[in-house]
Amino acid sequence: MPRKRQSTGSGGGTPAAIIPPSGNYSIPTLLRELHSLIHQLQDERSRGSNTLVNIKKTHDRMKSEQRVSMYFKQKLRGLYTSAQSDAKIESDLIRKALDKIALINALKNNKKQGSRTPSNQSGHSDDNRKPAPVRKSVLMSILQQEAAEMPTWNGKSSESPPPLCGCIPAESGYIATPGDKVAAKVKVGADEDQWILGEVASHSAFSNKYEIEDIDGEGKHGKERYQLPCRRTTPLPKYKANPSTHPHALYQKHQQVYALYPQTTCFYFGVVHSRPTTVDEEYLVSFEDPSYEHGYSPPLPVPQRYIFTTKPYQRKK
Repeated sequence: MPRKRQSTGSGGGTPAAIIPPSGNYSIPTLLRELHSLIHQLQDERSRGSNTLVNIKKTHDRMKSEQRVSMYFKQKLRGLYTSAQSDAKIESDLIRKALDKIALINALKNNKKQGSRTPSNQSGHSDDNRKPAPVRKSVLMSILQQEAAEMPTWNGKSSESPPPLCGCIPAESGYIATPGDKVAAKVKVGADEDQWILGEVASHSAFSNKYEIEDIDGEGKHGKERYQLPCRRTTPLPKYKANPSTHPHALYQKHQQVYALYPQTTCFYFGVVHSRPTTVDEEYLVSFEDPSYEHGYSPPLPVPQRYIFTTKPYQRKK
């Protein structure tokens, strides 16, 4: 059975969709735009339902004819063309609405991220002030909620998913930003490494190292932090992959991965037993465990948020 880390700490905020660098965004404005999109969607759906009713009526009338006339063929062709057009408009509106929701969640996350920094009366951060730790059970609930709230990438089936969507890795040279969740490979003994769940505190362009805050490690002055080179960190997904439209953006069955062991903040080596079939489902992962007869645990659920792969040479005991 994998080791459980006993220290306590607070989790991060809801994982954010990528906010465009330009433009002024506010939650009230985005909510108004979302409200308008929903009304447009309802109007389009009403118009589209009339077309579907006409298609059904036409088919009903055709049943009384022994042979389909050219009139009905042309009429159905026109109705189906209209139905396809209506469906595309609805699809585009739904996609825009989902983008607005993802952006609202991202802005909410940024506000939570900023409010986590303790401040003194002058408004400046106070590094000597230690935040109160969060109970282990609360931390686990926060991480589970983050995974559930991670936005789904809803691109068209003809579009390629972006980096950090499902199993799609980050681009070469990618630099994670403060607040991003990562898997961090840290020393836990003289000759032992451990993949832990961490949050990026900062990145030094000079040394090309991250300062990573252990999501569950409580030190003398607050959260325990590590200075790590980029090769010892792996950015975690920012978007869920949709199994219906982009199944190739999911890890394959029997693929070797590192996954967050349930009720811990550590990643362990395992094999994908089954993949999600909907955006709300989780992977089932069999973890390497010599206490079982075949060397692997029974399949356990792991959200898309907390699973990744590494280069073969990185897997060392």
